[in-house]
Amino acid sequence: MPKPIPKKSKIVRGVTIKYHANGKTVWSRGKVKDGKPNGYWEWYRPDGTLKRSGTFKSGEPAGKWTTYDSKGRIYKVTEKKVLRGGSH
Repeated sequence: MPKPIPKKSKIVRGVTIKYHANGKTVWSRGKVKDGKPNGYWEWYRPDGTLKRSGTFKSGEPAGKWTTYDSKGRIYKVTEKKVLRGGSH
C-alpha cells in the first residue's frame, strides 16, 4: 500500500494552514500548541467551501462541532465532551 503524500502546509501569524493534494486550495486551518491542535479549526472542500468547524482543547475535540453541506448551510451539529483522561 503506498504511503499517503503529506499535505503541503505553512504557518501564518501562528495559524497552521494545510492544503489539499492539489497544493492550491486550503484543506484545514487552525492553531497548534505543543504539537497538538488547539482552539478553533476549520476544514474545507477542494472547491473552497467550508466543510466542518470545531474546537480542540489540548489536542482533543471539545464543544460544538459543525458540519456544513456543499452550499455552506449547517448540516449537523455535534457536541463533543472531553472526559478525564482525554477521551470522549
